[in-house]
Amino acid sequence: MQEWPIKEVARATGLTSRTLRHYEQIGLLYPSRVASNGYRFYGEAELSRLYRILSLRALDLPLATIRIALDDDTSLAETIQTHLALLEEHRDRTNQQITVVRQTLQAVQKGQQMSIEEVFAGVDQSQYETEVRQRWGDDAWERSAKRRDQMTDEGRRADDERSLDVNAALREAAESNVDPTSDAFQTIVGDHYRWVTEYWNGRKPDRDAYAGLSHLYVTDSRFAATYGGQANAEVIRTAIQSWIETNLP
Repeated sequence: MQEWPIKEVARATGLTSRTLRHYEQIGLLYPSRVASNGYRFYGEAELSRLYRILSLRALDLPLATIRIALDDDTSLAETIQTHLALLEEHRDRTNQQITVVRQTLQAVQKGQQMSIEEVFAGVDQSQYETEVRQRWGDDAWERSAKRRDQMTDEGRRADDERSLDVNAALREAAESNVDPTSDAFQTIVGDHYRWVTEYWNGRKPDRDAYAGLSHLYVTDSRFAATYGGQANAEVIRTAIQSWIETNLP
């Protein structure tokens, strides 16, 4: 029986070895065997299960729900066939999202004023999972996902509105040329820090994590666009760095 070491599986899927071990810890995916030196290996059955996990994660299902959905034994061929059917089913949704993103891009290129809701209209948040896990660890992502899973639909809507308000306030302050070290801007950053803590389900970012987040706002064009461009993102990073020096040990 062919087996693949955890590093190869991680490289092929884009996951981290840490994420695969986390799946094992929560009973979602076990290796086919663990060698005496602790190295983990995965066979075809495990790859089939992992394929299904990743397919369901792409549909924004929480890990707890996925674990329930994977009770039956399915071959790799059947798994891929099911995945293909799901992809075809969601093709129209993807096409609609492409249309929205294209319209957003055209509006930005023409310099049209857009609300923050319009900017975010075409964003698929699930694309950030691996990135979050790699930068801040599995716990940050799992806490955030668990928090959202436990909310009612009304609670999610309120949570989304708060997210929009917090980020819109940062953007407005940057666009209004407010001094990033001023009390007014620092108050907004404090609210942003509390929002990040809420999103991480109570885990407060330390100095490095919060500074890394502000740096990401500048270096990642997806985030910079949210705040009206890289220049605004750099102002926001300066404000966050000032807040860190004052408030985080």
